[in-house]
Amino acid sequence: MYISIIILPLISFLIVSIFGRLFGIKGSIIIVNIFIAITFFFSCIMFYEVNLSGVKLSIELWEWFSIGALELKWGFLFDSLTCVMLVVITSISSLVHFYSSSYMEHDPHIIRFMSYLSLFTFFMIILVTSDNFGQLFLGWEGVGVSSYLLINFWFTRISANQAAIKAIIVNRFGDIGILLCILTIIYLTKSLDFNIIFNLLDNFKNIYISIYIFEIHALSFISFVIFIGAVGKSAQMGLHTWLPDAMEGPTPVSALIHAATMVTAGVFVLIRLSPILEYAPKVLIIITIIGALTGFFAGTIGIFQNDLKRVIAYSTCSQLGYMVVACGLSSYSVALFHLMNHAFFKALLFLSAGAVIHAVIDEQDMRKMGGLLHLLPYTFSMFIIGSLSLMGFPYTTGYYSKDVILELAYSKYTLYSIFVYWLLLLGAICTAFYSFRLLYITFISETNISKKIFKYIHDVPEKMGIPLFLLSIVFEEFIMCDFISIALVVEVFPIQQLI
Repeated sequence: MYISIIILPLISFLIVSIFGRLFGIKGSIIIVNIFIAITFFFSCIMFYEVNLSGVKLSIELWEWFSIGALELKWGFLFDSLTCVMLVVITSISSLVHFYSSSYMEHDPHIIRFMSYLSLFTFFMIILVTSDNFGQLFLGWEGVGVSSYLLINFWFTRISANQAAIKAIIVNRFGDIGILLCILTIIYLTKSLDFNIIFNLLDNFKNIYISIYIFEIHALSFISFVIFIGAVGKSAQMGLHTWLPDAMEGPTPVSALIHAATMVTAGVFVLIRLSPILEYAPKVLIIITIIGALTGFFAGTIGIFQNDLKRVIAYSTCSQLGYMVVACGLSSYSVALFHLMNHAFFKALLFLSAGAVIHAVIDEQDMRKMGGLLHLLPYTFSMFIIGSLSLMGFPYTTGYYSKDVILELAYSKYTLYSIFVYWLLLLGAICTAFYSFRLLYITFISETNISKKIFKYIHDVPEKMGIPLFLLSIVFEEFIMCDFISIALVVEVFPIQQLI
């Protein structure tokens, strides 16, 4: 069952890519949806066995390669961190697959699109289940390639070509950081296995390495280049420019990238490699400050955006800053908590935005909308739930995790933590402002929609409405909300399991 979680999305991709013409559009969609639904079902069983029953599992399949003392095997680690990530990835991916079968039904290349979604999910699963740096890097690069294919899905558009190339090039800077981390780890430990490396860290806490004429603390250097990798993937300030342009892909792609795959990879790596970061307190301060600056900076940009999807994209960038701050404050369980919460309400927002764009015949400029409250009541209600959660309104998902991060920053009683606290607080105010602005201009203000489009406007179809309902009610309220969430973060994700 555990291996099935990993290989089912790959099998789905191969079947649909090779034999998609034989099965036809409907057959291919059914195959992809069934495979990803089974993956989600197995992930839920695994979550119960590993997290709630306290079992930790490691699987080694065969040797990948051996060079002298360096041996690398295909191995998979299923601990509490992996299982939480798998539930998030497979649940949102299942809903995005189902949503896409209706959203993209008129696209002649829908079979290729569905196969790319499965490939994206497969590489993200490889990333989160790896027990060594070699596999982690394979998943890391695979996620980047998959995002390129999906952003550039409508390859006849010049803007999509440019956005995809920009995403792949900007992320190369982050990839250099991960490569430098791997090479330094090999130099120090002669191993790429996480368990071996983490157990040897105490022996290298006073080791310095020579880079040109400089003597640099080895673990601080490794921590810094790990963070550089996370900055690229998780779109922190400096390497954030690719994220808004990634909106050129279809809306389901945006939901998958922003909620469960691409951008969460950087935060996941910070959490997974947290034992190394704890030996570099100065790097943790840098991580905290960059995260806070990103949270504030992206929030201010979101206020002035008029593209519906770009506003939500900058909110993702801002919320990732909160997660990075939690990592910098050594509260990795809280970072995971916010990552999990954010994944569901951000998927809800993007899929709701897709419903609006679908209704107004692919128009994305909010200034050309307005007055949709009575025309799209169901979509508006979904948008309200997602926006309230994004703003951190009490008794919604986002309230608990954002509030904890702000309290952590305030309770450190250091100069930089107070600076971080005020930046995050201002960022939260910006988030509330642009979320209300988006709702007002799109749904409440006087309409600016042309008559030709106005007569074709309709609320979300059933196939697109079901994922919205599940995200807004089941995940937002029953699973993620209220004191259940706090109980989970305290008991299921104790910091000892993550380090």
